[in-house]
Amino acid sequence: MQKTPDHAVITPTEAIQAGTHGWRAKCLQRLIRLDLPVPRTVALPFTAVRAIASGQPAPATAILEAFEPGVLLSVRPSPENTDWGGPGTLLNIGLNGESHARLAQTHGQAVADALYLRFIQSYAIHVARLDPDMFDASAATPEALRTALRAYEQETDEPFPEDPARQLTQALRSMSRAWEGTTARLLRKAKGAPEDAGLGLVVQEMALGMGHGVSGSGVIQFVDSTTGLPQITGRYLSQSLGRDALTRAGEGTIYLQRDPRGPSLEELAPEVFEDLIRYGAICRRRLREEMQIEFTLENGRIRVLDAIRVTRSSRAKLKIAVALAEDGVIGKDEAVLRVEPRALSELLHPQVDPRGARDVFARGIAASPGAAVGRLVFSSASAQASAARGESCILVRRETSPEDIRGMHAAQGVLTERGGMTSHAAVIARGLGLPCVVGASGLQLDPREKRLIAAGGRILNEGDLVTLDGTAGEALAGEAMMLAPALDDDFRKFLSWADEFRDIGVRANADTPEDALTALNFSAEGVGLCRTEHMFFEQDRLIAMREMIFADDPKDRASSLTRLLPMQREDFIHLFSIMEGLPVCIRLFDPPLHEFLPHSREGLRELAEALDRPLSEITRRAEALSEFNPMLGMRGVRLGVTLPEIYEMQAQAIFEATIAVGARGIQVVPEIMIPLVSAMREVELVKTRLEAVAAQVRARRGVDFAYKLGVMVETPRACLRAGDIAQHAGFLSFGTNDLTQMTYGLSRDDAGRFMSAYVNQGVFPEDPFHTLDIDGVGELLLIGAERGRATRPDLTLSICGEHGGNPESIAFARRAGFDYVSCSPYRVPLARLAAAHLALQERKRLKS
Repeated sequence: MQKTPDHAVITPTEAIQAGTHGWRAKCLQRLIRLDLPVPRTVALPFTAVRAIASGQPAPATAILEAFEPGVLLSVRPSPENTDWGGPGTLLNIGLNGESHARLAQTHGQAVADALYLRFIQSYAIHVARLDPDMFDASAATPEALRTALRAYEQETDEPFPEDPARQLTQALRSMSRAWEGTTARLLRKAKGAPEDAGLGLVVQEMALGMGHGVSGSGVIQFVDSTTGLPQITGRYLSQSLGRDALTRAGEGTIYLQRDPRGPSLEELAPEVFEDLIRYGAICRRRLREEMQIEFTLENGRIRVLDAIRVTRSSRAKLKIAVALAEDGVIGKDEAVLRVEPRALSELLHPQVDPRGARDVFARGIAASPGAAVGRLVFSSASAQASAARGESCILVRRETSPEDIRGMHAAQGVLTERGGMTSHAAVIARGLGLPCVVGASGLQLDPREKRLIAAGGRILNEGDLVTLDGTAGEALAGEAMMLAPALDDDFRKFLSWADEFRDIGVRANADTPEDALTALNFSAEGVGLCRTEHMFFEQDRLIAMREMIFADDPKDRASSLTRLLPMQREDFIHLFSIMEGLPVCIRLFDPPLHEFLPHSREGLRELAEALDRPLSEITRRAEALSEFNPMLGMRGVRLGVTLPEIYEMQAQAIFEATIAVGARGIQVVPEIMIPLVSAMREVELVKTRLEAVAAQVRARRGVDFAYKLGVMVETPRACLRAGDIAQHAGFLSFGTNDLTQMTYGLSRDDAGRFMSAYVNQGVFPEDPFHTLDIDGVGELLLIGAERGRATRPDLTLSICGEHGGNPESIAFARRAGFDYVSCSPYRVPLARLAAAHLALQERKRLKS
């Protein structure tokens, strides 16, 4: 056939590319090149599909000329990326009165009626967009067929189309336009597709898979989609004809492999089964991927209709990539690139422990797997506000709409009163990898009162803590027992490969021994931020802390801090021991003192009793400590300058812990970080006092030790004066959370009230507390880095705000020449993989 600009028969030499015709068209060409028995296929490129969607006529007549007269056809979607989805496949195009009669002669009346009725139903619903309830294909009788044809004519005011060219034209137009629909666009965008993502279509000769010999249809794959382990799975439906009819539903199901429960394809047609195994091995080796093969058998003859990448969970994706690399099918670099960094979050995401109690208040459809704990919110604005505060939330809606996309991004899970597996909430949640339960019809949502009423009248209010189990389709009251996912050898091996390629360090923010153990388990290269104030909120320490706050003079403060010293020392001994000599960056005390005081009158009375002081004095001192804007007041280094005893106690604890673990053979060079610096003199004052403490500890213990002193850069002025500050600092660690807050003059606790409106109206491209603002905050980071290293070329630079775990922030840090990023422990694997991706992608760009 002469090639035309709008379609082409797929041959081994035809110019078919995934970027112009889509992955399915390219895959079919590869199968043809591998000599697999693929039916004749025509491909339409993206340009042709766009033209059809815009109203230009489909080249149906020309396409039909590529096939033998009278054959039935299927139309399948072919986007550039398999993950981008597409409209459903349409089968048996070309069925009409004439071909129906012909099928009745060759395959029997029942078969012909069943196929024709199914085609009418499919065409009516997916092409003519008629009500599905009008076209019941369960009973394939001549009367049911006549009823369906009448229903179509009554609804459309015209007979069911007999002309194959018209059927094909309408099918191509319907599928082309479906690709441009709102839900399809949102889903593609959620999966990372560009706005102009194209769709190709393939038109293929139908292989019915029906005959009097071994006949049927099925799919087969050679790994488990959930675990990624080798395993033959799939299905096979026998469609051998007997007494003028298809085998009845259920009776035709045959196992692929030998199975004690019934007959198998392996036993009925061992040579066919061996061919399928061989085809799978060929695809794995030559296509360098685990493929699911769709096939038909007609009297023992195999036809391969399609082969697609095996659908896989994140766990299976990693397993398959590792297995392919270990078998030499792909390189380790390609294996690393095949797993998206954010996919690791699913591997690390906990599941509800089935052994624990389950207080179920709602049941629905398990639309997207996984589990999450969070507080109930009833609007996207509330979800974004929760995310801005750093709180996990579960978004509850009657049903979601495109306006809820940002709220779903901010939430940890989605629960809806209405909807099904293809509802907006279900589709988008699966695209985002969020746990989702839809169709929880037993719920009554009252968004005005911010509450929901469960079956039996149980009431839950906004802010209540719940657990969403997207795997079981249940919502549980409270925080359920959770299971941490297993981190097996393949997981560790895969990330060790990532470490071979990345060129920026990854540390963890760890405030507790549990955090440190998690960080070590995820192979963090040290602790990039240890927030010591979290250690003072334990009850036994809180009293001593409050005594220090209410001390009348430096001597009394030092006395109170003496009680805290051994506790702090043990904290650091524990931390250093866990990290086994890896670097540990300890931020000195940062928050305002009022955070450690009770806020109720009853709490103040209890404090007065504990300190044996009059309530009036306690109340007066508490009021004196209150500030109009405490986050911009007496905190950070300002405390270290005005109340130096706090930092001196912490420094002594760090130095003595260093000596203690050194005696055990663990050599540590602690990194001490001064928070909220804005002037060089602040660093000088703190540095002088720390050096004096270090000298005292060395003299008293008779042991030498080393330490590093650095600054947490959280104010715009510190970025601008980084050259001066670097004279007294060995490292600068940019705290992007507070730096963003101060750069914008924006409270991250309150920004959620209007952030959605700002993003929707294009004031900000994204929420700057979620995604690092490259233009504003990023420029301050670049200024700070440049000026700091101009003074001190060996200055260590890092990001320790939660932005440090975002792939976009890691990309920025690499470009800026930073030494490492630090993020929460559970984001360390993601950061390691993201850094490897960036390095490998840069290598590819340089080669090209």
